[in-house]
Amino acid sequence: MQSVQSEDLKDIRATILEKKEGLAETKRQELADTHHIYTELTNFRVDLITIYGESILMEKDVAIDTIKKWGENIADLLVNHGLPLNLALEEISFYRNEIGEIIKEKGEDNQFSLDTFHSITSHFNTVVDDAIQWVSKSYVKGYTEKINHAKYAIDELSIPVVRMTEEIGILPLVGDFDTKRAQILMENALDKGKEYKLKWLIFDLSAVPIIDTMVADQLFKVIAALKLLGINVIISGMRAEIAQIMVRLGIEVKGIKSFSSLHQAVDYANSFTESLK
Repeated sequence: MQSVQSEDLKDIRATILEKKEGLAETKRQELADTHHIYTELTNFRVDLITIYGESILMEKDVAIDTIKKWGENIADLLVNHGLPLNLALEEISFYRNEIGEIIKEKGEDNQFSLDTFHSITSHFNTVVDDAIQWVSKSYVKGYTEKINHAKYAIDELSIPVVRMTEEIGILPLVGDFDTKRAQILMENALDKGKEYKLKWLIFDLSAVPIIDTMVADQLFKVIAALKLLGINVIISGMRAEIAQIMVRLGIEVKGIKSFSSLHQAVDYANSFTESLK
Protein backbone atom coordinates (compact mmCIF):
# COMPACT_ATOMS: atom_id res chain seq x y z
CA MET A 1 0.00 0.00 0.00
CA GLN A 2 3.01 2.31 0.27
CA SER A 3 2.94 2.99 -3.50
CA VAL A 4 -0.45 4.69 -3.21
CA GLN A 5 -0.53 8.36 -2.22
CA SER A 6 -0.94 8.63 1.56
CA GLU A 7 -3.41 11.49 1.31
CA ASP A 8 -5.67 9.44 -0.97
CA LEU A 9 -5.67 6.58 1.53
CA LYS A 10 -6.34 8.89 4.47
CA ASP A 11 -9.28 10.40 2.60
CA ILE A 12 -10.82 6.97 2.00
CA ARG A 13 -10.24 5.92 5.59
CA ALA A 14 -11.76 9.14 6.96
CA THR A 15 -14.87 8.72 4.79
CA ILE A 16 -15.39 5.12 5.89
CA LEU A 17 -14.96 5.98 9.58
CA GLU A 18 -17.26 8.96 9.22
CA LYS A 19 -20.03 6.75 7.87
CA LYS A 20 -19.52 3.73 10.12
CA GLU A 21 -22.31 4.56 12.60
CA GLY A 22 -24.82 5.07 9.82
CA LEU A 23 -23.80 1.88 8.03
CA ALA A 24 -24.07 -0.13 11.24
CA GLU A 25 -27.46 1.37 12.08
CA THR A 26 -28.82 0.52 8.62
CA LYS A 27 -28.07 -3.15 9.14
CA ARG A 28 -29.29 -3.11 12.74
CA GLN A 29 -32.71 -1.78 11.75
CA GLU A 30 -32.97 -4.32 8.97
CA LEU A 31 -32.46 -7.22 11.39
CA ALA A 32 -33.86 -5.86 14.65
CA ASP A 33 -37.34 -7.31 14.13
CA THR A 34 -36.01 -10.79 13.40
CA HIS A 35 -34.14 -11.51 16.61
CA HIS A 36 -33.28 -9.35 19.61
CA ILE A 37 -29.66 -10.53 19.64
CA TYR A 38 -29.15 -8.94 16.22
CA THR A 39 -29.31 -5.54 17.88
CA GLU A 40 -26.44 -6.64 20.12
CA LEU A 41 -24.29 -7.11 17.03
CA THR A 42 -24.08 -3.34 16.56
CA ASN A 43 -20.74 -3.05 18.35
CA PHE A 44 -19.31 -5.83 16.21
CA ARG A 45 -20.58 -4.09 13.08
CA VAL A 46 -18.98 -0.82 14.12
CA ASP A 47 -15.75 -2.65 14.93
CA LEU A 48 -15.78 -4.37 11.55
CA ILE A 49 -16.34 -1.15 9.64
CA THR A 50 -13.64 0.54 11.73
CA ILE A 51 -11.20 -2.26 10.91
CA TYR A 52 -12.12 -2.00 7.23
CA GLY A 53 -11.45 1.72 7.34
CA GLU A 54 -8.21 1.50 9.32
CA SER A 55 -6.95 -1.36 7.18
CA ILE A 56 -6.70 1.02 4.22
CA LEU A 57 -3.51 2.38 5.83
CA MET A 58 -2.36 -0.86 7.50
CA GLU A 59 0.28 -3.23 6.28
CA LYS A 60 -1.22 -6.52 5.16
CA ASP A 61 0.04 -8.65 8.09
CA VAL A 62 -1.20 -6.11 10.64
CA ALA A 63 -4.61 -5.96 8.98
CA ILE A 64 -4.84 -9.77 8.97
CA ASP A 65 -4.03 -10.00 12.69
CA THR A 66 -6.63 -7.35 13.47
CA ILE A 67 -9.40 -8.99 11.45
CA LYS A 68 -8.51 -12.39 12.91
CA LYS A 69 -9.30 -11.18 16.44
CA TRP A 70 -12.58 -9.69 15.26
CA GLY A 71 -13.50 -12.94 13.50
CA GLU A 72 -12.84 -15.02 16.60
CA ASN A 73 -14.92 -12.70 18.79
CA ILE A 74 -17.95 -12.56 16.50
CA ALA A 75 -17.81 -16.33 16.00
CA ASP A 76 -17.90 -16.82 19.79
CA LEU A 77 -20.96 -14.58 20.02
CA LEU A 78 -22.77 -16.49 17.29
CA VAL A 79 -21.98 -19.91 18.77
CA ASN A 80 -22.91 -18.89 22.32
CA HIS A 81 -26.29 -17.57 21.16
CA GLY A 82 -26.99 -20.40 18.71
CA LEU A 83 -26.98 -18.08 15.71
CA PRO A 84 -26.13 -19.24 12.17
CA LEU A 85 -22.77 -18.57 10.52
CA ASN A 86 -24.41 -17.04 7.47
CA LEU A 87 -25.53 -14.11 9.63
CA ALA A 88 -21.93 -12.91 9.97
CA LEU A 89 -21.03 -13.80 6.39
CA GLU A 90 -23.98 -11.78 5.11
CA GLU A 91 -22.86 -8.73 7.08
CA ILE A 92 -19.27 -9.07 5.90
CA SER A 93 -20.47 -9.15 2.30
CA PHE A 94 -22.87 -6.26 2.90
CA TYR A 95 -20.07 -3.98 4.07
CA ARG A 96 -17.75 -5.17 1.32
CA ASN A 97 -20.24 -3.76 -1.17
CA GLU A 98 -20.93 -0.57 0.79
CA ILE A 99 -17.26 0.27 1.34
CA GLY A 100 -16.44 -0.84 -2.18
CA GLU A 101 -18.77 1.90 -3.37
CA ILE A 102 -16.97 4.46 -1.18
CA ILE A 103 -13.61 3.44 -2.65
CA LYS A 104 -15.06 3.64 -6.15
CA GLU A 105 -16.48 7.14 -5.56
CA LYS A 106 -13.19 8.37 -4.12
CA GLY A 107 -11.33 6.86 -7.01
CA GLU A 108 -13.50 8.75 -9.48
CA ASP A 109 -13.30 12.01 -7.51
CA ASN A 110 -9.53 11.87 -7.18
CA GLN A 111 -8.99 10.37 -10.62
CA PHE A 112 -7.06 7.36 -9.42
CA SER A 113 -4.97 5.55 -11.98
CA LEU A 114 -5.95 1.98 -12.77
CA ASP A 115 -2.93 0.70 -10.80
CA THR A 116 -3.83 2.80 -7.76
CA PHE A 117 -7.47 1.72 -7.80
CA HIS A 118 -6.44 -1.92 -8.24
CA SER A 119 -3.94 -1.69 -5.36
CA ILE A 120 -6.53 -0.27 -2.95
CA THR A 121 -9.36 -2.64 -3.88
CA SER A 122 -7.05 -5.67 -3.89
CA HIS A 123 -5.80 -4.81 -0.39
CA PHE A 124 -9.34 -4.22 0.87
CA ASN A 125 -10.69 -7.44 -0.64
CA THR A 126 -7.88 -9.40 1.01
CA VAL A 127 -8.99 -8.05 4.39
CA VAL A 128 -12.61 -8.96 3.67
CA ASP A 129 -11.65 -12.46 2.50
CA ASP A 130 -9.64 -12.94 5.69
CA ALA A 131 -12.66 -11.84 7.72
CA ILE A 132 -14.74 -14.55 6.04
CA GLN A 133 -11.99 -17.11 6.58
CA TRP A 134 -11.47 -16.40 10.27
CA VAL A 135 -15.15 -16.15 11.11
CA SER A 136 -15.80 -19.46 9.36
CA LYS A 137 -12.86 -21.28 10.94
CA SER A 138 -13.57 -19.91 14.41
CA TYR A 139 -17.30 -20.66 14.13
CA VAL A 140 -16.74 -24.27 13.06
CA LYS A 141 -14.17 -24.76 15.84
CA GLY A 142 -16.41 -23.19 18.48
CA TYR A 143 -19.52 -25.03 17.31
CA THR A 144 -17.67 -28.37 17.25
CA GLU A 145 -16.37 -27.78 20.77
CA LYS A 146 -19.86 -26.92 21.96
CA ILE A 147 -21.32 -30.08 20.40
CA ASN A 148 -18.56 -32.24 21.88
CA HIS A 149 -19.06 -30.64 25.30
CA ALA A 150 -22.80 -31.26 25.12
CA LYS A 151 -22.25 -34.85 24.00
CA TYR A 152 -19.82 -35.40 26.87
CA ALA A 153 -22.35 -33.97 29.32
CA ILE A 154 -25.07 -36.28 27.96
CA ASP A 155 -22.75 -39.28 28.15
CA GLU A 156 -21.78 -38.35 31.69
CA LEU A 157 -25.42 -38.08 32.75
CA SER A 158 -26.12 -41.47 31.16
CA ILE A 159 -23.54 -43.10 33.47
CA PRO A 160 -24.71 -42.09 36.96
CA VAL A 161 -23.54 -43.63 40.21
CA VAL A 162 -26.68 -44.09 42.31
CA ARG A 163 -26.14 -44.25 46.06
CA MET A 164 -28.44 -46.94 47.44
CA THR A 165 -27.16 -47.03 51.04
CA GLU A 166 -24.29 -45.44 52.94
CA GLU A 167 -21.92 -48.10 51.63
CA ILE A 168 -23.53 -49.49 48.46
CA GLY A 169 -23.80 -47.77 45.11
CA ILE A 170 -25.19 -48.87 41.75
CA LEU A 171 -23.87 -47.90 38.36
CA PRO A 172 -26.55 -48.79 35.78
CA LEU A 173 -25.06 -48.96 32.28
CA VAL A 174 -27.39 -48.40 29.35
CA GLY A 175 -26.92 -48.73 25.60
CA ASP A 176 -23.88 -49.28 23.43
CA PHE A 177 -20.44 -48.59 24.82
CA ASP A 178 -17.35 -47.30 23.09
CA THR A 179 -13.94 -46.37 24.45
CA LYS A 180 -15.03 -42.77 25.06
CA ARG A 181 -17.99 -43.78 27.22
CA ALA A 182 -15.78 -46.31 28.94
CA GLN A 183 -13.41 -43.48 29.89
CA ILE A 184 -16.32 -41.47 31.32
CA LEU A 185 -17.37 -44.61 33.18
CA MET A 186 -13.95 -44.81 34.81
CA GLU A 187 -14.00 -41.14 35.80
CA ASN A 188 -17.50 -41.30 37.28
CA ALA A 189 -16.96 -44.59 39.08
CA LEU A 190 -13.71 -43.49 40.70
CA ASP A 191 -14.85 -39.97 41.54
CA LYS A 192 -18.24 -40.91 42.98
CA GLY A 193 -16.98 -44.06 44.66
CA LYS A 194 -14.40 -42.01 46.54
CA GLU A 195 -16.79 -39.10 47.20
CA TYR A 196 -19.53 -41.37 48.60
CA LYS A 197 -17.00 -43.51 50.51
CA LEU A 198 -18.58 -46.67 49.09
CA LYS A 199 -17.66 -50.18 50.11
CA TRP A 200 -19.57 -51.78 47.25
CA LEU A 201 -20.32 -50.67 43.71
CA ILE A 202 -22.63 -52.75 41.53
CA PHE A 203 -22.07 -52.57 37.77
CA ASP A 204 -25.43 -53.43 36.23
CA LEU A 205 -24.99 -54.52 32.59
CA SER A 206 -28.63 -55.56 32.04
CA ALA A 207 -29.22 -52.85 29.42
CA VAL A 208 -25.89 -53.25 27.61
CA PRO A 209 -26.44 -55.39 24.48
CA ILE A 210 -22.78 -55.97 23.63
CA ILE A 211 -19.34 -54.48 24.21
CA ASP A 212 -16.18 -54.88 22.17
CA THR A 213 -12.88 -56.22 23.40
CA MET A 214 -11.35 -52.79 24.03
CA VAL A 215 -14.31 -51.68 26.14
CA ALA A 216 -14.37 -54.96 28.08
CA ASP A 217 -10.70 -54.52 28.84
CA GLN A 218 -11.33 -50.91 29.95
CA LEU A 219 -14.21 -52.07 32.15
CA PHE A 220 -11.95 -54.37 34.10
CA LYS A 221 -9.32 -51.68 34.42
CA VAL A 222 -12.01 -49.61 36.15
CA ILE A 223 -12.75 -52.52 38.47
CA ALA A 224 -9.04 -52.92 39.26
CA ALA A 225 -8.76 -49.19 40.01
CA LEU A 226 -11.78 -49.34 42.32
CA LYS A 227 -10.20 -52.23 44.20
CA LEU A 228 -7.17 -50.05 44.87
CA LEU A 229 -9.55 -47.58 46.52
CA GLY A 230 -10.95 -50.35 48.70
CA ILE A 231 -14.24 -50.57 46.78
CA ASN A 232 -15.60 -54.05 46.03
CA VAL A 233 -17.29 -54.50 42.67
CA ILE A 234 -20.22 -56.73 41.84
CA ILE A 235 -21.42 -57.31 38.29
CA SER A 236 -25.08 -57.95 37.57
CA GLY A 237 -27.03 -58.69 34.40
CA MET A 238 -24.06 -59.80 32.31
CA ARG A 239 -25.10 -61.27 28.97
CA ALA A 240 -23.56 -64.45 27.57
CA GLU A 241 -22.01 -62.52 24.67
CA ILE A 242 -20.14 -60.22 27.07
CA ALA A 243 -18.97 -63.20 29.14
CA GLN A 244 -17.59 -64.83 25.99
CA ILE A 245 -15.62 -61.71 25.12
CA MET A 246 -14.07 -61.71 28.58
CA VAL A 247 -13.08 -65.35 28.23
CA ARG A 248 -11.48 -64.67 24.81
CA LEU A 249 -9.57 -61.73 26.31
CA GLY A 250 -8.33 -63.89 29.13
CA ILE A 251 -9.64 -61.32 31.63
CA GLU A 252 -9.23 -62.53 35.19
CA VAL A 253 -12.64 -62.48 36.88
CA LYS A 254 -11.50 -64.27 40.00
CA GLY A 255 -12.70 -62.50 43.11
CA ILE A 256 -15.42 -60.56 41.26
CA LYS A 257 -18.94 -61.54 42.17
CA SER A 258 -21.38 -61.77 39.28
CA PHE A 259 -25.15 -62.23 39.41
CA SER A 260 -27.76 -62.63 36.71
CA SER A 261 -29.98 -59.91 38.17
CA LEU A 262 -29.56 -56.60 39.96
CA HIS A 263 -31.85 -57.82 42.74
CA GLN A 264 -29.49 -60.69 43.56
CA ALA A 265 -26.46 -58.38 43.52
CA VAL A 266 -28.13 -55.94 45.92
CA ASP A 267 -29.15 -58.76 48.27
CA TYR A 268 -25.59 -60.08 48.33
CA ALA A 269 -24.06 -56.67 49.07
CA ASN A 270 -26.61 -56.01 51.79
CA SER A 271 -26.15 -59.40 53.46
CA PHE A 272 -22.37 -59.10 53.36
CA THR A 273 -22.51 -55.62 54.85
CA GLU A 274 -24.88 -56.77 57.60
CA SER A 275 -22.65 -59.72 58.49
CA LEU A 276 -19.79 -57.37 59.25
CA LYS A 277 -21.78 -55.31 61.76
